[in-house]
Amino acid sequence: MTFQDDQLSPGYNQFDEQRFVEEPPKRHGRRAFARDKARVLHSAGLRRLSAKTQVMSAGADDFPRTRLTHTLEVAQIGRELGEALGCDPDLVETACLVHDIGHPPFGHNGEEALHQAALDIGGFEGNAQTFRLLTRLESKTIRDNRSIGLNLTRATLDAATKYPWAFDGKNPKFGFYQEDQEIFEWVRKDVTTKDKVFEAQVMDIADDIAYSVHDIEDAIYGKHFNPNSLSAQEEFDEVIKVAKSEYAPDLSSDQLNQALNYLISQEWWVKSFTAIQVEMAALKNMTSYLIGKFTEEIEKSTKTENKSTNLTRYNAKLVVPSDTRSQIAVLKAVVNLFVMQRKGAAENYAKEQELILSIVAGLQQNPNKLNPQFKSQFDSATNEKDAKRAIIDQVASLTDSSARRLAQEFVG
Repeated sequence: MTFQDDQLSPGYNQFDEQRFVEEPPKRHGRRAFARDKARVLHSAGLRRLSAKTQVMSAGADDFPRTRLTHTLEVAQIGRELGEALGCDPDLVETACLVHDIGHPPFGHNGEEALHQAALDIGGFEGNAQTFRLLTRLESKTIRDNRSIGLNLTRATLDAATKYPWAFDGKNPKFGFYQEDQEIFEWVRKDVTTKDKVFEAQVMDIADDIAYSVHDIEDAIYGKHFNPNSLSAQEEFDEVIKVAKSEYAPDLSSDQLNQALNYLISQEWWVKSFTAIQVEMAALKNMTSYLIGKFTEEIEKSTKTENKSTNLTRYNAKLVVPSDTRSQIAVLKAVVNLFVMQRKGAAENYAKEQELILSIVAGLQQNPNKLNPQFKSQFDSATNEKDAKRAIIDQVASLTDSSARRLAQEFVG
């Protein structure tokens, strides 16, 4: 069998495709970004997403998305949009596949609990945990008896970095921990700004589109949201209020009003739903139409506004029209209002956070309960901060169900 260096992807160079640890060449014709995607697809972290909460609790029903199915849909949207804009499709797809891979059990609710538990060691953030998982926790490459994670290319790690800065003690959104700064600086070598790379911008908007559209579908199917409820002025106004405060503070209420009025007035907008086959088809056609509409608008605006013909890495910026942003924001607000704020949700979220904190406390008191990987990390720690980070790493790796099982050992 003949081996030689990977072929470069069009629009990228050897610097972009470099790995932190050099590796022998692979089969002729297999590009570096395709190798990255394969490593992610075979990773334990990706598999665990199948049992982690998206918006509805994982396993609560057969229809709603889990974190994994959401991830696969983001990857499909991101790949097609990225390819249309001139990015390497495997690179964008891989960034989308890992965009939530570091998120803990119970979604953002679990993330908030772990951040509070880890404030004394530099905090916790799902995207920073993603970077840590890819560059340290996933077992693939070892250097000097230390794991370098999946040893992905520089461009892939950059594309997966949604927040390219460290925790400043205030902003809860950040992209890496102090312990992982060496590889982060290698990824961003010669970059002097905190701007997201172009492929990360594509990944981010693909996530927004999938979240806003598919979670509406899940909410309607699960009977948490009746589309007719927006005909009531009180509910309509509340959606606008949530959209303004949580998702689009820079947009005017008039813009958001127009966006929501536009959506609910379209003939493809589902007016009622009882889960019969005809209505299931109408619901699916609505989500398909919205995804196509949003991606086409973004593609057109981005190509029009950018002067460069090479829309990759640091050569371009993604352009999302204000009308598109407004419509995505109000769709997110609908899910927030009717699903995340539904009756009993706050009590359930509080119980989940207590569960996460009980596991952290229990493992601190009894580190012998750590899995072998994290027990080894704990035992080799040279200070209390690194030892606690090993515990936080284990809790973040848990699925919803394994978190509940482990908590039973500590609190019953």
